[in-house]
Amino acid sequence: MTKLQNAVPEKLHGLDHLRALAIALVFIFHYPGVADLPGWVWKIIDFGWIGVDLFFVLSGFLIARQLFTALKATNSISIKQFFIKRFFRIIPVYLVVVAVYFLVPVFRERESLPALWRFLTFTQNIGLNPSINGTFSHAWSLCIEEQFYLAFPLVIAALVYFKVTNKGVYLIAGLFLFTCLIRLYIWNTYMAPLIGKEGGDGNFWVTWMYYPTHTRLDGLLVGISIAGLVVFYPALTEKITKYANLLLITGIMILTGAYFLCFPRNGFNANVFGFPLIAIGFGCMVLAAISPGCVLYKFKSRITSSIAILSYSVYLIHKAVRHLCFVYFGKMGLDEESYWMLLLSIVFTILGALILRYTIEKPFLRLREKLLAGKTQISK
Repeated sequence: MTKLQNAVPEKLHGLDHLRALAIALVFIFHYPGVADLPGWVWKIIDFGWIGVDLFFVLSGFLIARQLFTALKATNSISIKQFFIKRFFRIIPVYLVVVAVYFLVPVFRERESLPALWRFLTFTQNIGLNPSINGTFSHAWSLCIEEQFYLAFPLVIAALVYFKVTNKGVYLIAGLFLFTCLIRLYIWNTYMAPLIGKEGGDGNFWVTWMYYPTHTRLDGLLVGISIAGLVVFYPALTEKITKYANLLLITGIMILTGAYFLCFPRNGFNANVFGFPLIAIGFGCMVLAAISPGCVLYKFKSRITSSIAILSYSVYLIHKAVRHLCFVYFGKMGLDEESYWMLLLSIVFTILGALILRYTIEKPFLRLREKLLAGKTQISK
């Protein structure tokens, strides 16, 4: 058994660092701004939207690794067990935040919410126009992940049923090519004619290019590919990850190249070349981070581990908490663009995430473990 295989069941500190990075990028990208920051800092902040893409790569890797490991060991997967795990990890705290948004209007960072059924069915990202339904709009990425959690195990089960699991690599490659080509088609057919016209594209780009599931598969597919490499090709994985730090540097260099391609974010280069490069760059970093020779793997930090644990709750509430800080501390005379307001927004977001963690997340995770333990005993 390889070192990397031995490392899989352990807590992977490298992934904690990356998850902490992802939520930090998302938070600062959604923050309106702080006065007197240099122009180059603003440019980096404007690139913070890639934090969502890092979350996609991480989710694709972690979920696929879990299912692929079971598939390799037993040639089957337990869809029921998988859905139980995902339900108790994602749904309870999500429903609490949705309920607060609908029941407590002051919690809303924008004027209007999409229909409740959109949130309950995880279809809010389909046709979402932020100028009309801008409140809790960042849940679009959670919708994509939930759709992935629903579809992916079913696809694996179908491949197993028809005994074509060895064809999965072609499916992944085909979908990756599809998501690139569909963006190219949308840009050429709908975006290009809008360039230079009065009003520009408005919200067309975010509604039909940035939010839809079929245009944002890059990160998830790269994560799945890494999981397949690690689980099914351990010898090849070990050869690659001997150069883990070089792999990490390569990922950073790819992201640097993507940075220059992705301005403007709704431009041709960003949509055709930038999105896949971002996914591949983060994929290199994820593969490096799970490798024992990587600096990210070796470095342990309670801070990043704690941020990683809270990242889901932080993601759900960070816009609303920031809005509340602006409302209440603004009435006290605190400038919205001050560093103090940024600090207060961070502190209260973390406090809110801690409350959700210990009142909602952890109790439901304990309940999940009891249910799964009971099922294991029955099966024995």
